[in-house]
Amino acid sequence: MDAETLPRLAYLGLLLAALAGWLLVEFRGRMGLALRTGFAWGMIFIGVMAGYGLWQDISLDLRPQVQVMESGDIRIPRAEDGHYYLQLMVNGVPVDFMADTGATNIVLTKDDAQKLGFDPQALTYMGKARTANGTVPIAHVKLDDMALGPFHDQRLSAWVNGGEMDISLLGMDYLGNFRIEIDRNEMILRR
Repeated sequence: MDAETLPRLAYLGLLLAALAGWLLVEFRGRMGLALRTGFAWGMIFIGVMAGYGLWQDISLDLRPQVQVMESGDIRIPRAEDGHYYLQLMVNGVPVDFMADTGATNIVLTKDDAQKLGFDPQALTYMGKARTANGTVPIAHVKLDDMALGPFHDQRLSAWVNGGEMDISLLGMDYLGNFRIEIDRNEMILRR
């Protein structure tokens, strides 16, 4: 125990003793009510913490879904954050992407690269990319097959981001294969 820990524990103990004393005086003769109230507030606190912890998973389920029309058009609704998200099958594995017309290449997160069978630790990060988060190392990989709805493309170049990234990016290397139209709150891809 260091020199700062003991005074902190003593201070915390005094605060807890003061709170316990106040509760005893305030609820004397009504301890059942105090316990019920404390239990209710504890359950509310646990519910809020659980909701906060699960929000990332819940928000993915609430994300608007991509539609493939009979005409072959792919309609991607704009998400609440203003971006366009879609899922492609890459080498038979579902991978979530953000459509990024400002990105040149297909850029994979380290986690997505690992899902696709690439070992991020074994890749050679020879390139550098300038991103909104600064310059990051990147490694070149080849994707055997990418499928978006009825469209399949083989042997595509992609890059694995050596830095931190929340979601893989679908850049113009891929999006350039489509005619892109933004209509109100929808991105429409056509071939």
